[in-house]
Amino acid sequence: MNLRAACIQLTSTTEIARNIELSTALVREAHAKGAQFIGMPEVVNLCDKRPGMGAKAAYVEGEEPALKAYRALAAELDIWLLVGSLVIKLEDDSRMANRGFLIDPSGAVTASYDKMHMFDVDLEGGEQYRESNNYRPGDRAVVTDTPWGRLGMTICYDVRFPYLYRALAKAGAGILTIPSSFARTTGKAHWHTLLRSRAIETGCYVLAPAQCGDHEDDRQTYGHALIVAPWGEVLA
Repeated sequence: MNLRAACIQLTSTTEIARNIELSTALVREAHAKGAQFIGMPEVVNLCDKRPGMGAKAAYVEGEEPALKAYRALAAELDIWLLVGSLVIKLEDDSRMANRGFLIDPSGAVTASYDKMHMFDVDLEGGEQYRESNNYRPGDRAVVTDTPWGRLGMTICYDVRFPYLYRALAKAGAGILTIPSSFARTTGKAHWHTLLRSRAIETGCYVLAPAQCGDHEDDRQTYGHALIVAPWGEVLA
């Protein structure tokens, strides 16, 4: 079965309502162009790395307004919608979850995945990231069924850990999703190489929606959303 897919690229803000509006408009545009499966990037609901601000704005999963909006949107448009990840408040931890969701055309969540590998790095120019201070890492790999075959869910920094993608491929995944908010510095150096490598070594298609641009929290993301074929060919 042929799949017409789209990967959204946008610049999420520090306001959930505004991010819902921005992302919904792009999903509608992709649907109008014939996309049946549409992926959105990491932290699509909230880009705010300022100390304490993300936790203050986040919701628990059952109350998350973006998730409710995206479930209704998928049902309205009759599409499969990958919500790359949402910042989710946890009731049993002071940290949050960086959680992705796959929604089917009925609006049901068919799978969810918590990012396993935290981006804790020091970059040139004094740029620092300590995701583990704010997010609790996930502890399980996720593969789920779609009309186009099995799909393995990952998020951003996971892409640097090939063992995870081998495990997903061994579990039958033919499609790998890597929604991201890749830093501009590391993106320029490694983004294309990493995505093509994961496709080639697993023999899978890779769908990688991406955050891009200059964000309100002073984050700079690389963009370059890609769809990569198993041969390593960049399809879009």
